[in-house]
Amino acid sequence: MIDQKKKQDIISKHAISKNDVGSIQTQVAVLTARIQELTEHLETNKKDRHARRGLLQMVGRRKRFLAHLKKTDFESYAGLIKSLELRK
Repeated sequence: MIDQKKKQDIISKHAISKNDVGSIQTQVAVLTARIQELTEHLETNKKDRHARRGLLQMVGRRKRFLAHLKKTDFESYAGLIKSLELRK
């Protein structure tokens, strides 16, 4: 679980407006941070099946958000992919 300060930093970096916490870009950025932390947890705890299922759910949610963003606003999608370094 990411701490509140780190989450606020991510939100402020990717927010579209001042009070933005629910845009797709912000949600993808927060999900990416959670996915990275859970991946590190699973490297040391290989048999944690519940955490693995949660990880797969988060990856699926992020994938759907990115597909929607790609369909509606490709420039924003490309910038987000580049800033989060998701694809090479």
